[in-house]
Amino acid sequence: MSASFTSALRAAADVASAQHYPPGTLYVVATPIGNLADTTLRALHVLGLADAVACEDTRHTQALLRAYGIDKAPAQLLAVHQHNESQAAEAVIARLRQGQRVAYASDAGTPAISDPGARLVAAARAAGCSVVPLPGASSVTAALSVAGIVEDTGFVFAGFLPSKAAERQTAVLALLAEARAVVLLEAPHRIEALARALAGLGERPVTLCRELTKQFEEVATVAASGLADWLGAQASRTRGEFVVVVHPAAPSEAAPADLRVLQLLLAELPLKTAVKLAAEITGQPRNVLYPAALALRPPSEDGEED
Repeated sequence: MSASFTSALRAAADVASAQHYPPGTLYVVATPIGNLADTTLRALHVLGLADAVACEDTRHTQALLRAYGIDKAPAQLLAVHQHNESQAAEAVIARLRQGQRVAYASDAGTPAISDPGARLVAAARAAGCSVVPLPGASSVTAALSVAGIVEDTGFVFAGFLPSKAAERQTAVLALLAEARAVVLLEAPHRIEALARALAGLGERPVTLCRELTKQFEEVATVAASGLADWLGAQASRTRGEFVVVVHPAAPSEAAPADLRVLQLLLAELPLKTAVKLAAEITGQPRNVLYPAALALRPPSEDGEED
């Protein structure tokens, strides 16, 4: 048993065991996104109580459980990941029908939020099984909480943008047209490409959260047009996992209809000419349309971005 969490396990038993945890139930358990101390007492209690733990990576989850002092036999760990989720759900449902308590945990954060879990939950509900959420850590809400967005316009969770150039271009257009805050996720090998794609948002603020809750956590808010330069200022800034919050659009920014006009012109004309004509057609200033045009330029060819 890990001595570090001995008292936490005792506290979990004291405060969480009073609640009834029905058998034959799927428990969707949020796990820390980096800092192990960000677990909840209910999560510790249910992970210990569960007859089986379905998980995205059995080795990762076994290490997590052992860090908390929770011992599970290998047979109690069920691999349920993006490549086998639909088929593996059948094995989980079979256990639920036998009256077992099954906890599901993805590698980090809340399951089914850009992680496996949604298909498992849908299958369990379709089979008439009970599903109970155990809320906890989420990189999405963590990033929003430190972005300092005061506009009460809501937000959109977009997750990872497509890797193919043409599909990514379409997604960027949607971002340019979205007036609400947008939350994106990105891996270290693609963060610079994302920064270049977002440059067309001009002065729109972007909050970049790197390695949330971990030792080298970093949070910064810069203009979208300067995001690539900020990343390039230090080699360490392109390392780790990223959550990117695009702040709501200012009222003076181009409207979706104006951006559509610009996109159509860019498909047929050089960039400067397209911007000039779009300004004349829409009435938008060129300095608003020009950065958008940089992001909306049709890709020269389809393919994967590095």
